[in-house]
Amino acid sequence: MFETILIEGLIYGIMVLGLFISYRTLNFCDMTVDGAFPMGGCILAACLLHGIPPFIALLFAFLGGCLAGLCTTILYTKLRIPDLLAGILMMTMLYSVNLRIMNNRANVSFLRIETLFSRIQDFFADKFPSLPGDTGILIFLVIFIVIFKEVLDIFFHTDLGLTMGALGSNEQMIISQGVNPQIVRGIGIAVGDGLAALSGAFCAMFSGFADVGSGTGVVVSGLASLMLGEFILKSNKIGVQTLRVLIGSIIYRALMMLARRYGHFIHLTPNDLKLITGILIVICLIIAKMKRSSAAGGRKC
Repeated sequence: MFETILIEGLIYGIMVLGLFISYRTLNFCDMTVDGAFPMGGCILAACLLHGIPPFIALLFAFLGGCLAGLCTTILYTKLRIPDLLAGILMMTMLYSVNLRIMNNRANVSFLRIETLFSRIQDFFADKFPSLPGDTGILIFLVIFIVIFKEVLDIFFHTDLGLTMGALGSNEQMIISQGVNPQIVRGIGIAVGDGLAALSGAFCAMFSGFADVGSGTGVVVSGLASLMLGEFILKSNKIGVQTLRVLIGSIIYRALMMLARRYGHFIHLTPNDLKLITGILIVICLIIAKMKRSSAAGGRKC
């Protein structure tokens, strides 16, 4: 159980990092994630079925998500469609695109297809037979996430990363510096949706199948994870902010796991998990609003 929580928390944490870029850094409401997440799994399935190596398939999944984010940016910047509506439109269109990618099949099983995770499991089963089956996957994800987090932290200290952070706070200042905000925003949204697709590809490998409906409610669960992390760690340092995203994702998955396993004691069923997620977000928003109100009252005094 503990291993599963960590694995799911780290896998979905990649998606939450993408939400962090769009929602927190760029202040852009990007609903494309609900379509980009299953898109990653669909691209992975299509690539593996055609004999493409898993690492290359993961790269294609990331690039597919980036392309979806770029299309959302074009709808927002060129066609002047509001960010929320642009994301919803792209999410809706991606459902049909994902079906096309998987040759009009709603899901594809990886039972007889070799994936990256199956290779890792086979390796650890051969070299370390005494370890539990998912330990190798957990070790790989920890190493991958640590390296990826360091790269992301370094990026946010570059000129482009600092400009991206400033864009979400004060777009006019970016324009006055001679920087095109549309390009910066496009890069950020594309990377955010690319991370969502990469997370979806990892999730498909861990689940053992790719499904076009696997992205339903992913944005809501990602926001819940984001808010949980913000309550635990308070800091303006980018390294701490990306760390708390991952911590929030793990805590959220732990809460969902506990609700599935022990919820029957209070008559909860798996059908109630979306309700729990929504209530959790409402509670987080209320607490955050109360803290801002108390802080404002303290400054007036």
